[in-house]
Amino acid sequence: MKRILLSVICALCMAPQVMAQELSALARVDPVASTIQDGWWGRTDLSLYLSQGVPFRVFTLDNPARLVVDFREVDFSGVTSSDLLPEAGRIEAVRFGAFQPGWSRLVADLSGPMLPSEIGMPVDPNTGRARLEITLKTASPEEYATASRAPEDPNWTPAFLTAPEPEPKPDQGFTVVLDPGHGGVDPGAERDGVTEKQLILSFARTLADELRRAGVNVVLTRDEDTFVALETRVSIAHQNRADIFISLHADILRQGGAKGATVYTLSEEAADAATMQLVARHDRSAILTGTDLSGSDDQVAEILLDFVRLETGPRSAALAKALAQGMKEAGGPMNRRPLREAGFSVLKSADIPSVLVELGFLSSERDLDNLRDPVWRQGMAQGITQSVLIWRDEDAARAALVRQ
Repeated sequence: MKRILLSVICALCMAPQVMAQELSALARVDPVASTIQDGWWGRTDLSLYLSQGVPFRVFTLDNPARLVVDFREVDFSGVTSSDLLPEAGRIEAVRFGAFQPGWSRLVADLSGPMLPSEIGMPVDPNTGRARLEITLKTASPEEYATASRAPEDPNWTPAFLTAPEPEPKPDQGFTVVLDPGHGGVDPGAERDGVTEKQLILSFARTLADELRRAGVNVVLTRDEDTFVALETRVSIAHQNRADIFISLHADILRQGGAKGATVYTLSEEAADAATMQLVARHDRSAILTGTDLSGSDDQVAEILLDFVRLETGPRSAALAKALAQGMKEAGGPMNRRPLREAGFSVLKSADIPSVLVELGFLSSERDLDNLRDPVWRQGMAQGITQSVLIWRDEDAARAALVRQ
């Protein structure tokens, strides 16, 4: 705790020096000067060069081991993880970006237990430029576990866990909640300077426009580059009384040469190793918040929810089939097995038909080119829109027959 408080105090003490520089609203990262380097005797140094000093806090989390730095506020636009970490070492991966209003976050995945031994942010008195310096040193598992926890701060409001209140609509009609995957501190898949979170948000906006032109009410779980927790995405669907929930992604899978669009429905068991890998990648945003979702479901509640899913499951399967057909007719291309099942957390709403659409894989050159092409995105959005309208009408007809 002393280490955490010291980092914040050091940052706040810099404020008088920096004020005279007429600071912009955001500190910007200089990726060229910034470095992450492993040294001798279990030492790793992280240096992040910023356009100005900002308040910050540093802490570590366990299971898995992570170093977390929260800033108020840093703009990581144009910076990729490979800029800061060209090669994995004791720090295996880094993620960064907007975390909640007014705050940014950097998360470094550690190969083993390491704790900060030195933390500072010296500021150049002439230019106002700053350098965050963190030295990590190898620690025992016991030392790491004792020191690692999220700080308890009564002023820290987890906005990413709060679903915004929907605007009251007396007759909102048929509502689709679109869920652009990842966002903010969670970039998703990355390749050639392109991030999944950017491509998918762009597509989600295109799809939302198409659906609205067709008379469908659309809600996006995020409409900008912000972090939204997994459980919040589902809460947004419930608060807006969604008729269907569509989560959108474009991941990377090296094994098996994965390519083409795939539509997933909920299953507690992943069908194959590749699907298990996807589930782990999509659900990793839980560890960005220090949240443990495992074992959180009440057993009795789960039994009741299973009864609800007896109706919702077939409706989700019908939606997935309609979407796969519409996407194929729009030109696809589709995966050789376009309909699959997996235990994605965002699909666990018991009462809302939910699917997860992998529009393609950034690991496929063809899919990446398609996702970058606005003409392809427009055509795919039109295909999905037609599928949603077909499913809506067929689902309404089936419901009428059931009532009879």
